[in-house]
This record gives sequence, structure tokens and C-alpha cells, in this order.
Amino acid sequence: MRNSPKVFEAGTSAPKVDFRKLERSLNYSIRDEELFFQALSHRSFLQVTHNEDAISNERLEFLGDSILNLAVAEYLYRRHRTAAEGELTKMRSRLVNHKALTAYAHQLGIADFMLMSPSALQSGGKGMETILADAYEALIGAIYLDRGFDLARTFVEETIRRALEHGMVKIEDENFKSQLLEHAQAEGLGVPRYITIGEVGPDHDRTFTIEVFIGKASYGTGSGKNKKDAEQAAAEKALRQLNLT
Repeated sequence: MRNSPKVFEAGTSAPKVDFRKLERSLNYSIRDEELFFQALSHRSFLQVTHNEDAISNERLEFLGDSILNLAVAEYLYRRHRTAAEGELTKMRSRLVNHKALTAYAHQLGIADFMLMSPSALQSGGKGMETILADAYEALIGAIYLDRGFDLARTFVEETIRRALEHGMVKIEDENFKSQLLEHAQAEGLGVPRYITIGEVGPDHDRTFTIEVFIGKASYGTGSGKNKKDAEQAAAEKALRQLNLT
């Protein structure tokens, strides 16, 4: 079970970070503990600590963001040797967007170690997700300064590998409607049409069923809690029927 982030009231002077536990979570051997203390220090922590030397993780986040993008670009370049520049750019975006960074942070249990004020913790939801995503990048910056780019790259690649294996992030394009449209236009078949053929359930919990046509031919149906999801499901089935997935 995950613990809560470390919350400090005004006047806190000597917070502790369990660096041995952090090493196990990151699968990394720390040399300079001060770097990692900084990487875990949200700016709200500076408002409640008496430690005048405390520094927030924002500068490390800035550094880590650049290292992350380089490491992911190299990772994709080496593993997808036939992918064009545009596709590599799309794949990188899926691996470094806010949702992906938050997933990496949860995977590593970073919340267990965060240093922040009660007000920051109360932000919850997207606010907390942003704090964790930023901390993940800050930790990359800390690893780079601690032991160099090679280990920072290894850390990033291992995080991505585990997240992909557990389905926490996706590298493939999941916009099935876009894929189907591109195929239909490339083959001169026109624009796919999506027709609602069923709606069931009460207003607050409806399920929609949609059929997709290319020309006069039906290529599949899909269901979802809203029309957008149902259209994506129908497009995915059409791609399978066309042997494109």
C-alpha cells in the first residue's frame, strides 16, 4: 500500500527522506542525497520549512525535461528504425505527455517521498498529478547531475519499458477514426460515415451503438458510453476487418 506524501506545517525545520527506500523505488544508487532532497521538494515546502537553504525542484525539473526528451528520442530512434520523422515525433509525444509522466510517477511511488505543504496536498486531482509529473522530471535531472547521462537514460528507458509492459502508457496511435480516414482517403474510398443505430439505458447512463460505413459498405459497429467512444470502437473494428491492426 502506498503512503501519503510528506506534509509539513509551518515551522518544520528538519524533514527526513528515507533515501534507502527511495533507492529501492527508483532502482538507483544515490551519491548526492541533497540533489534528491531538492528533486522531491515542491515549492510549497519552502513556505513551511525553516531551512533557509531549501530549494524547490523547479530547476531540476527544467533540466530533467530536456534530458527526458533526448533519452526518449534516442530510445525511439534505435527501436523503430523504419519509422519516419513524423511518426517518431508522435510516439515521443505519447511517451512524454502529462498523462505519461504522471503514470511513471505513480509506478515509482514518488508520492511516498514528496515534500509539500498541506495546501498543496489539498489541491488533489490534477494539481497533485502535475506535482508528481514535475517531480519525475526533477528526479531525472538529479540522476543526471549525480551520475551522468548514461544512468539517466537507463532510468528513463527502464521506466518506459515497465509502463509499456503494464499498459500504463501507449506508444501506438489510438485515434482509430483518424487512421480509418487516412486509409479511406488514400484508397479513394471517400470519408467514413458514422450512423447511430442504437441507444439504450437511462439518460444518466446511456450506451450508444454506432455503425461505420465507407461508401455503401458497412465495416463494423461499436458501442460506448458516449458517441465519441462508440465511433472509435466502430473505427477500430473497421481497421481490423481491413487487416490494418
